[in-house]
Formats: sequence, structure tokens, C-alpha cells
Amino acid sequence: MNEVPAISPIRAALGCRCPRCGQGRLFTGLLKVRGACEVCGLDLSGQDAGDGPAVFVILFLGLIVVALAALVEIKFSPPIWIHLALWTPFIIGGAIAMLRPLKAGLIALQYRHHLLVAPPPS
Repeated sequence: MNEVPAISPIRAALGCRCPRCGQGRLFTGLLKVRGACEVCGLDLSGQDAGDGPAVFVILFLGLIVVALAALVEIKFSPPIWIHLALWTPFIIGGAIAMLRPLKAGLIALQYRHHLLVAPPPS
């Protein structure tokens, strides 16, 4: 059975670090999870965050963008191309910035609640 994590899931999520030791990096690329922690050796090959992080990004970022776009529309009534120029980079940058910590947070919560599954046999 997994050990109780030494760090909080929030700290692991914000730092994108191993949910057990908090030292090893969780990702090898933008969103690819390492097979194992480089510091404590925690097997991460069985983790499955699924679509959870993307759903949370859609909900959180969608709420923020819709609220801000409505505010800009009410205050300034700009042409549609201004909205496209404002919100397209904001949405892309926000999605990239939010996906890694949300995925790391979901993995940390799975570890905390002993939900990391064993990898399939080879």
C-alpha cells in the first residue's frame, strides 16, 4: 500500500512534483507523466488522470473568459475582432498554464487516496 504523502496535494500540484516526496518532477514534457519519480522511485506508470484536468480547465477558464468578455462588451462595446484578438491568446495561454497543475493535482489526489493503479502486465 502507498505511504501517506509527505506533502500536500496542493503543493504537489502547484509545483508539478511527485505526490510522495515533492522533489521529483512529475512531467517529462508538457503533459507526459514520468514512468517513475526520479528521486523516490514512486511508480507513476499506472496513473490515469483521464479527462478530468481538461474538464476543469474548460469550466474554470470558460467562466473567467465569459465574465471578462461580458464586462468588456458592456463597458466598451468593441467590434468582434477586438474580442477575437483579446480572448484567443488568453484562452490558449490560460489552458496551457492551467492543465499541468490541474493534472498534477489530480494525480496527487489519486495518490493520497490510494487510487493509483498498477500498470498492466507486459
